[in-house]
Amino acid sequence: MSDVLIGADALRHWLQGSQAPVVLDCRARLGDPEAGARLWRDGHVPASRHLDLDRDLASPAGVRGRHPLPEPGAFAATLRRLGVESGRAVVVYDDMGGQLAAARAWWMLSQWAGHPEVRVLDGGLPAWREAGGSLVEGEEAGIEPSDWAPTFDDGAWVEADEVFSSRAMKLDARSRARFRGESEPVDALAGHIPGARCRPSADNLDESGRFKSPAALREALPEASEVISYCGSGVTACHNILACAVADLPLPRLYVGSWSEWIRDPARPIATGDY
Repeated sequence: MSDVLIGADALRHWLQGSQAPVVLDCRARLGDPEAGARLWRDGHVPASRHLDLDRDLASPAGVRGRHPLPEPGAFAATLRRLGVESGRAVVVYDDMGGQLAAARAWWMLSQWAGHPEVRVLDGGLPAWREAGGSLVEGEEAGIEPSDWAPTFDDGAWVEADEVFSSRAMKLDARSRARFRGESEPVDALAGHIPGARCRPSADNLDESGRFKSPAALREALPEASEVISYCGSGVTACHNILACAVADLPLPRLYVGSWSEWIRDPARPIATGDY
């Protein structure tokens, strides 16, 4: 098991020990900002805390895209409110194999904020239930806040201008139909950044919703000396970065604004088809 993933059985045992991790429920539904909190209240991993995609893992949508990064100070305050500290491990999960939005939380915590030990629950909530894990309902009990002051690494992500000028491989985590421009259910324009390669985030998972083996991922993920990962709004793009971590490959940088920002400037080129 990669050190960025944890299985459901291992998490159950860890939660019973004296050094239990902070567990963050990152479930979300695009287009429904209230879904994550509702899903958490309806049933969550015991002791888990709700981490909201739209309110905690992003700032309001606008010219920077649908899920721009929050201000560092705001995200640091969120982490302190949830009791996250550098000396205590963190486990994040969702119910989409990490695609929505556990991988985004993993990336923001480990790659941007520099937390030394963040793991994603492999298979997410379905795997937890399959392993016999219980769920609890209701609001958060009292959480003791931390005093952690993260040091943020803005070199882990790129702006649109750098994407435009960079020779790095651009890796698109959206579906092939969206990449080709055959359909676009979310954004105003269809297509992809010219020269990009399509690697749907769902291809990182097996039929059970768990990550494929490191060897299988190494064989399938495209190789390049420098990679920029993007998607519709910088969320599922993190899943491809996480897949590289599972495969022990160099990590791409994240284009946070992704397609939802790219298309806001008519001067930026758009491609359709497979290339």
